[in-house]
Amino acid sequence: MQAPDRGNEDGVIPREQPPGKPTTRRYSEEEAAAVRMVRTLRAELGSEHGTVIRVAERLGYGVEPVRLWVRQADIDDGHEPRGTHGGGGADPGAGARTRELCRAHDPDGSRRCGRAE
Repeated sequence: MQAPDRGNEDGVIPREQPPGKPTTRRYSEEEAAAVRMVRTLRAELGSEHGTVIRVAERLGYGVEPVRLWVRQADIDDGHEPRGTHGGGGADPGAGARTRELCRAHDPDGSRRCGRAE
């Protein structure tokens, strides 16, 4: 008695990936169209607020995938620096302001406000 061949019922042998470079991510036409629609809507409205939600609902996609497609396309096209997450990076004046606040609240330095021991 022969064991059943699970996972290969149609007789098609799955293709193996050839050695070498792994496949790179390519946007489908639907993803590219969604990104274009979001960018067009942003330009028309002059705002980013709500554009991804509108396009996602109109096309029948989830909001999060569309948001990620647009974000990745912006990075790929150089519209958004890599590694930023909407904050625009560190605030260069934050350290000086923190030190100034510490001095204001602890003028004699007895509490070692934020300073290393």
